[in-house]
Amino acid sequence: MRITNLLKRHARAFATVSTGEIRFDPAFGALCEQNACGFYGACWMCPPDVGIISDWIAKARSYDHAIVFQTVREIEDSFDIEGMRRAARAHNRLIVRLRHAAEKAGIDCLLLGAGSCGGCAVCARKRNEPCAHPDRAVVPLEAAGVDVTQLATLSGMPYINGKNTVTYFGLLLYRGELEA
Repeated sequence: MRITNLLKRHARAFATVSTGEIRFDPAFGALCEQNACGFYGACWMCPPDVGIISDWIAKARSYDHAIVFQTVREIEDSFDIEGMRRAARAHNRLIVRLRHAAEKAGIDCLLLGAGSCGGCAVCARKRNEPCAHPDRAVVPLEAAGVDVTQLATLSGMPYINGKNTVTYFGLLLYRGELEA
């Protein structure tokens, strides 16, 4: 399935932006080290295991174009952590589908997602084993130094979409034409 069709079907909104307009900041690495989310050192796709943030920033900046997209899910209330996790997993499954569509079309791209990877029920990192499913692994926007708040503003999308909802952002960076 074409990338734009997947986005039309599964994203609340999406917009094309220039990669040069996206704010990248290595300070997000320090925020990850505070481990507020609980995944620092516990997930292969999160710091410190995912790699050096400045390398991710350089890799992301090497792409010319970007599509910012968001998914929005209803949750019971602001304490519905399990609902938030289900929404994040659904968001990152969309990223995996986008990656597979891009690979099938021969598109050189980089996809970044929301929060920890969530590709497995329990990350193999916790057992000190290699990533069991690199084909569905997702690197978080923050681990690549992306300022998600600025990304929302840049793309014209709301960062928050109302009471009892959770909003997640994704980023597809690419070179050349996305689809013919």
